[in-house]
Amino acid sequence: MKLMILSLGLAGAIAAGPALAAAPTCAPPDFAKQAKALVDERVKDGRFSGSVLVAKDGVPLLREGFGAANREWDIANTPDTKFRLGSITKQFTATAILQLVDAGQLSVDDPISKFYAEAPAAWAKVTIKHLLTHTSGIPSYTAIPGYFVNDAKLRQTPEAIIKLTRDKPLEFEPGSKFAYDNTGYILLGYVIEKVSGQPYADYVAHNIFRPLGMKNTGYDVASQILPKRAAGYQPGKDGWQNADYLDMSVPYAAGSLYSTVDDLLIWDRALATGKILTDASRKAMWTDYGNHYGFGWAIGEQSGHERIMHGGSVNGFSTAINRYPKDGLVVVVLSNFMASPSDTIAGNLAGLCLGTWQPPKAVAVPVAVLDRYVGSYQLTPMMILRVFREGDHLVTQATGQPAVPIIATGPSAFYAPGPDAKLVFKQTGDAAATSVVLTQRERDREAPRIADKP
Repeated sequence: MKLMILSLGLAGAIAAGPALAAAPTCAPPDFAKQAKALVDERVKDGRFSGSVLVAKDGVPLLREGFGAANREWDIANTPDTKFRLGSITKQFTATAILQLVDAGQLSVDDPISKFYAEAPAAWAKVTIKHLLTHTSGIPSYTAIPGYFVNDAKLRQTPEAIIKLTRDKPLEFEPGSKFAYDNTGYILLGYVIEKVSGQPYADYVAHNIFRPLGMKNTGYDVASQILPKRAAGYQPGKDGWQNADYLDMSVPYAAGSLYSTVDDLLIWDRALATGKILTDASRKAMWTDYGNHYGFGWAIGEQSGHERIMHGGSVNGFSTAINRYPKDGLVVVVLSNFMASPSDTIAGNLAGLCLGTWQPPKAVAVPVAVLDRYVGSYQLTPMMILRVFREGDHLVTQATGQPAVPIIATGPSAFYAPGPDAKLVFKQTGDAAATSVVLTQRERDREAPRIADKP
């Protein structure tokens, strides 16, 4: 698993010829070394296994596999390992819908009842656009209590999945709120089949993957022999374990595709050049419709840089693709460990390249001070964050999660590298801390200290 850095540009110019364009670079001159070290830290602390690609203007600056594609056979991940994408699938479903729009076969303003004859009266105002933007109010089937215990192991049809929540009340008036909804994207897959006359898997293969030369991308079917497919893993009581079985008919158009980091670079270039959609459809896909979400993409910025992104999570896998169009930057992180912080790794790699992120520097804090922070803190009604000391450093453990060592960055400030979280303890004098503020994904949560149970 050697680091692969492609330097395609040359300094200077060829005599008697035009000057060659400089190779794309990141802010740190040793970006690849720092980037590899960043990912290696997650591998060492048992939180990452997968493949990573960072590219500018289509040129890979980091392209490498980490950890094992199959832990039982000790087979390494490589850039051409195939991973289940989870919800990254949604951007391909949105693209298929927009292709049908470009072809004049539907409108995003069409009601879903135009294509789904069994739509209940409550869905009368639900449009294709509402489904694309998670604003329909239709309950998500993935939120049904206990669904993944048994039912998700059985083959399902799109119609059967839609029926799971079809007759439940809408959670809100269509268009009035945002609630991430996998049922909405199942319905979009159903629409694609009805309008095109092709199974969803065939449509995306014939109209997206094959035209772009994405030879290692497709709809995952567990029974098929798929070369270089990664095995998926999840946390267990004694460490990593094989992921629970999931029939891939269940995620369908919301999460059943597989791909490689190389194929997703092809995808990025196609989006950047307008090869796969009209300019009008690309603009529509990346418009923020009021909830930092477009069509199959989250819309926002990172440290002042425009960012469109999406993550994915499906049994055994965690994925992320971050695109920074004005910077010509794309970061792809595909992991075959369900608990990997792939979106955090992608954001940090991008920040490192852009020069907006640096690894936190550790400082020494006296043991007597550390002991003031030891205790239990109530993060949510169902989740307690325990803080305990091991030698000269603190370790945290949230309910149902593995222990995570944290690094002191100040007298009362700490950093958890794995989940990329910051913790600041509130404390006065020599007294024990009264609370801790946890910052993760730009969200602050204050957790008060609670009495430990005897």
